[in-house]
Amino acid sequence: MFEVRGSINAFANAVQNVAGLELVDEEELDSDEGDKQPYAYLLVPDMVALRNLESLWRRWQNGQLVRGEAPWATVFDLLRDLRPWGPLDRVHRSDASLLAAVIDGRDEEELVRLEVELVYRGHRAVAEEQEANVRVAIVARGGVVVSRARIADIGYHALLADIPVHAVREIVERRSEGIAGLEPILHIRPQSAPTTIEIADVEEEDAGAGPALPLGEPVLALLDGVPVANHRLLAGHIDLDDPFDLEPDALVNNRSHGTAMASLIVHGDRNRPGVPLPRRIHVIPVLGNNDEFPSDRLIVDLIYLSVVRLREQRPGVVIINLSLGNRVRPFHGHLSPWARLLDRLAVRFGLLFIVSAGNATSDFGVPAYTTRIEYEDADGAHRATSMITALHALIGERKMFSPAETVNGVTVGGCNSDAVPLADRALARALIDPYPGHDAANPSSSLGPGFARSVKPDILMPGAREHMQVVRNHTHIEVRPGRASRGAGLKVAAPPVAGRENLDGYTNGTSAAAALASRTCHRIHDALETTYGDAFLALPPIERAVLLKALIVHPARWPREVAELIKATVGPWGRGQASKQKDNIRRFMGFGCVDADDAVACAADRATFFATGSLRRDRSVTIAVPVPLAMGGKALPHSLSATLAWFTPVAPGRKSYRTCRLKILNPPSLGDLRVSGHSWQPDENQTNRGTIFSRCWEGCDAPIVTADMTIPLVVQRDPDQGTPIDEPVVFGLAVTLAMPGEVALYEEVFARVQQQIRAAARP
Repeated sequence: MFEVRGSINAFANAVQNVAGLELVDEEELDSDEGDKQPYAYLLVPDMVALRNLESLWRRWQNGQLVRGEAPWATVFDLLRDLRPWGPLDRVHRSDASLLAAVIDGRDEEELVRLEVELVYRGHRAVAEEQEANVRVAIVARGGVVVSRARIADIGYHALLADIPVHAVREIVERRSEGIAGLEPILHIRPQSAPTTIEIADVEEEDAGAGPALPLGEPVLALLDGVPVANHRLLAGHIDLDDPFDLEPDALVNNRSHGTAMASLIVHGDRNRPGVPLPRRIHVIPVLGNNDEFPSDRLIVDLIYLSVVRLREQRPGVVIINLSLGNRVRPFHGHLSPWARLLDRLAVRFGLLFIVSAGNATSDFGVPAYTTRIEYEDADGAHRATSMITALHALIGERKMFSPAETVNGVTVGGCNSDAVPLADRALARALIDPYPGHDAANPSSSLGPGFARSVKPDILMPGAREHMQVVRNHTHIEVRPGRASRGAGLKVAAPPVAGRENLDGYTNGTSAAAALASRTCHRIHDALETTYGDAFLALPPIERAVLLKALIVHPARWPREVAELIKATVGPWGRGQASKQKDNIRRFMGFGCVDADDAVACAADRATFFATGSLRRDRSVTIAVPVPLAMGGKALPHSLSATLAWFTPVAPGRKSYRTCRLKILNPPSLGDLRVSGHSWQPDENQTNRGTIFSRCWEGCDAPIVTADMTIPLVVQRDPDQGTPIDEPVVFGLAVTLAMPGEVALYEEVFARVQQQIRAAARP
């Protein structure tokens, strides 16, 4: 364990140059003084090497380095502390606080279920020996191992164990003589607990007709709770597989989560009439009764087995909706095993995971107001500014929930949007709209950034217009997000209540937003299938998956007014701060809000192209984008936007976890097109840290367009990070030319491009 004084990257380079060691991980943790400190982790070959390293550290502190040891001063100058992995590292402070609350007042012999993650050892005999040692220690303290999992794909080895309160107290206090002192243990955490939703204001609707049969085979899977499969809105639309036998014990009245998510995917928000999906959706329940994780399984193991089974039984599936998260595992810089699993499975099976960011629903203060009346009477701009200020002060407490930090998946936050009729909106007047007149992220939608400060959440989708409830006031008011309701919610199928069946209700939040994002991905798939038929369906699953990833993010944009408001409210201000200002905007907004219809529909005054292909190491590919003559000579607003997406191979246990990085080079023809970089989108400082690279150029001066003109877009694979990867990296690219009002644009381009653009790598 290395507590770093300065830059993690500087320390990584120094330790690599001096000792040939590589960081296996890094994160920011709360120090005992309450601030954030960067920490780095090295895997030292053996105990002898570790003892030598500790000896060097002590002698450097005393000014006693001898001839030949001087290079180590370069490393140690960057450290605050060096110590072997121990109880302080195995039990995160937030986990210790949570466990302390769990055991408070309980009998000393009462059992508490914990997850014990072990240091992963590649040699099976060594792994089995260290697991046996931990089992003996747990049993010796009166505990019992309930379940275990070892997944080589992601370097994961863990036990689910019942441990007596007296032994948990040793863990909370991080005593070296307790279980937290065992050398084979990497982390000890509370058992995973799912994020939840509510369905409110249930009502009866006239029975609707069933689906127009037959429906097609699934391309989308839902891993969620057990749905009410015979609900009038879902009957015939669900292809249910229950490998963990969760359906028999899940009371029908309690099946809220799976029912609502399935409804949103199949039908969308029912306040906004839409056509049901033309294919069934494949559902594998991973939540049991009361929408809880099965108590006797590790959730990482459950998801792994589900996806492996899914690929065997439904090879046509390319989209997986995961509107779930671990509410006791917020993201604080350290990738969770669940996120690592999704990243690996995305590459291995060619699957696009759509994941919810998670909701922060606890009370918080709004210092700008001392009373509810003062808050209610404030104008919309002041309410919005005060909310941004309050949330920005709580960024460290409103992080996404695992596995939302997934690098290869698309993470979805909730936008304050719904289709509630004006007459029904009046029913929400008892609460207060924090962003009247603004399209913004809901106050409960968890904030970014993601791993290695990548853009997260990636996009925002409608999560209902969230209102605030004032719960108390002292020197200032404290508020919490209001519940979903008929006046502020997304309309969905609901489980039966008091014998009444086929009900509708209202929900909200990032789970719902992720379900709508998955539905939008499915609709994009349908549009491509309709246009290109077998040529599109014949693409390998991974090519379709990365293409859908690019196309769902491509239309995302920051709402200009809210972006300006965030910039003006939290800054920072001064010369050279533009990149940091954008960092703050993307914490709230990601790449921006996505309109589902805009993502799918064609328009006469724009043309969207797509390409998919693969790149080997240190290669590039050029895609020629045709420019229509209709754009030439017209001094109208116009734009060129491009979004590149890929699945990176991952290296668990290494600092260079995202091993492959792709980017779009600035096209040489921007001058002729009279466009320049769009200042209200993430720039290269933000967009090059994940697996989505997005750029937008715009202008108002008349472009110079010649016959058969094309813009060469170069997609480049940069040198691999860490150990070079020999396999080609599959990418999807979406490109749009737009000139609002120029209705001949699409038809001209369509006449020039009659088939899918296909990229071929050049040497």
